[in-house]
Amino acid sequence: MARIVMKFGGTSMAGIERIRRVAQIVKQQADTGNEVAVVVSAMAGDTDRLVNFCREASSLYDAAEYDVVVASGEQVTSGLLSIALQSLGARARSWLGWQMPIRTVEAHSKARIETIDGSALTKAMQGGEIAIIPGFQGISEEGRITTLGRGGSDTSAVAIAAAVKADRCDIYTDVDGVYTTDPRIVTRARKLKTVTFEEMLELASVGAKVLQTRSVGLAMKEGVPIQVLSSFTEDGAPSADDLPGTMIIAEGDMEKEEMERQLITGIAHDKNESKITLTRVPDQPGAVANIFEPLAEAAINVDMIIQNVGREKGETDVTFTVPSADLDLAMQVLEKAQAGIGFNRLIPDTNVAKISVVGVGMKSHAGIASTMFKALADRGVNIQAITTSEIKVSVLIEEDYTELALRVLHTAYGLDAEDAV
Repeated sequence: MARIVMKFGGTSMAGIERIRRVAQIVKQQADTGNEVAVVVSAMAGDTDRLVNFCREASSLYDAAEYDVVVASGEQVTSGLLSIALQSLGARARSWLGWQMPIRTVEAHSKARIETIDGSALTKAMQGGEIAIIPGFQGISEEGRITTLGRGGSDTSAVAIAAAVKADRCDIYTDVDGVYTTDPRIVTRARKLKTVTFEEMLELASVGAKVLQTRSVGLAMKEGVPIQVLSSFTEDGAPSADDLPGTMIIAEGDMEKEEMERQLITGIAHDKNESKITLTRVPDQPGAVANIFEPLAEAAINVDMIIQNVGREKGETDVTFTVPSADLDLAMQVLEKAQAGIGFNRLIPDTNVAKISVVGVGMKSHAGIASTMFKALADRGVNIQAITTSEIKVSVLIEEDYTELALRVLHTAYGLDAEDAV
C-alpha cells in the first residue's frame, strides 16, 4: 500500500464528463488499497475568465480581492470531483486551503507556500477517505485567501505530497509522459522512462511545458518523486502503478546503465525570447553593470549575454535576451538610462528562438556542444548566442529555423525512436 497525491490539470477537469472520468481514475487508485489525496486545477479557461472579470470591474483591482475571485475556480472543481466520487460509492470530501491549512507568505496573486499542516489530512487518508484539495491557493498570515500564481497547482500538489510524506506525486496532464522533444514537431520523439530532477528543472526552464519549474524545484528539495502521465486513457486501462508514464527522480536513484546510455535526455525550444543589441557601448569597467542594473531593478530577467570584441575607439556591442513579454518594458528602461550607459543605438529582434539540449551525461562526456554546433552548421543554421550550464547547452537562432533545428539535433544525438515512421 502506498500514499499517493494525484494532480489533475485544467484540461482533465474541463466539464462534467471529464470530471467523471477523473473520478473513475481516482477510485481505481483507491480501490487498490492506496491512500489517496487529489489536487485539482480549475476547468480549462475558467481562470482566464475570472481574471478578465477582475479587469473589467476595475483596472486597479485590489490584489487580495483578486485572489478571492480567481481561487474560486479550483474550489468549484474540488467540490464537483468530491460529488462525482461519492456517486461512485467512494468516501470523499473537499479540503480548502484554509481548512488544512496551507499557509503562505509574500504578495497576493504570487504567494509562496511556507508551511502545510498535513496531520488532519494524513489522518483522513489513513481512515480511507479520499481528500480533494483545490490547487493554487492557500491562506495568508492575516487569514486571507492567497493564490500562488499561474501554474501553481503543480506546486500545491508537490507541497502537499511532502507534507503528508507521500510515496510519490502523480501529475496527470494531456500528455502521457516526458518526451525527448516536442512530439508534435518531431514525430520520432521518444517517451522517457525516467528523468532526473536536475534535468527536468533545466527542461522546464528552457521551454518544456510539461511541468512548472517551481514545482520541480520543490520536489527536488523535498525528495518527492513525480510521475507524469495522461488522464486521457481508455476505459479499463491499468492503474498509475502500472502505466508507463515518466518518473522524475533524484540522480542517485537512476539506474547506472540508463545514466551511461542516456547522454542527452531532451531537446527543448522556446520562442518567447527577444534579443536586444546595444551598439557602441563604452569598453570600460562598469559599462555592463550600467546596462543590467536598471533591468534588474525593473524585475526583468536577462538570459543570454554576448559582449563583442572591443573596437579601436574603445567601444563594443552588447547583446542579450529577455522574455518577449518584457521587451517593451526593457526598451523603455534602457532608453531612459541611455545617458548613463552611453550606447549609440538600441536594436530589438523578436524573430529568435532558443534551442537547448539537456542531459546529465554532459557531466562526464566531452563533445556534446561540438555535436550541436556542427549539426546546425551543416544545415545552414546560424548561432547568434550561446549559454551553458553543467548539464545544458542553449543556442539562440532565427525563429524560422526552430523546427528544422529540433529535428536535426534529435537525430544528431541518437534520440530518434527506432519504430517511428
